[in-house]
Amino acid sequence: MKKGMILVLTGASSVGKNLIRDELMKDEEMNLFYSISVTTRPKKEDEIDGKDYYFVSYETFASAVRNRELLEYTEFGGYYYGTPCQQVDFLINQGKNVLIEVEAQGVGQIKLKHPDALCVFVIPENMDELEKQIRLRYKDDETTIQQRLNKAKMEMELQPLFNNVVTNTDAAASAATIKKAFLDEWKKG
Repeated sequence: MKKGMILVLTGASSVGKNLIRDELMKDEEMNLFYSISVTTRPKKEDEIDGKDYYFVSYETFASAVRNRELLEYTEFGGYYYGTPCQQVDFLINQGKNVLIEVEAQGVGQIKLKHPDALCVFVIPENMDELEKQIRLRYKDDETTIQQRLNKAKMEMELQPLFNNVVTNTDAAASAATIKKAFLDEWKKG
């Protein structure tokens, strides 16, 4: 059985990765399974444990780090986020392709363990559009808006490290571009 492949989706905060992810996940030809992250962040009212995230305590998260159970992990806003190794390894060994959506700094950790992973950096049409998206998403919290804007500017500095960069002006078109690059790589392997 042919092993599955990992598709890593990253980019600046609020650039539209979720919409692109949703488009990719609908495409049966991609044979994609979404890797659910683990987090110490409290569950929001509309979130479902085991579907949106695995919500865990700081102690459980620290144990996972100590035991090398996370493919990558990062901290933002005082909370930790990570990708469970076991889930990803199980799926790719079953011939399934895995979509992992992570912060840009987590990509290096993934590439060390899975050098054949296709990593895509999603960028906005321009910084003004990105700021507009951040302000729409976090409209009532100027502190969070400024945090996200600063984070997005730092993340955009990482763009030159990626061979696959997609400008997101339309989620469906961006997903189609990513699909082509992914299937080309998958067919090579």
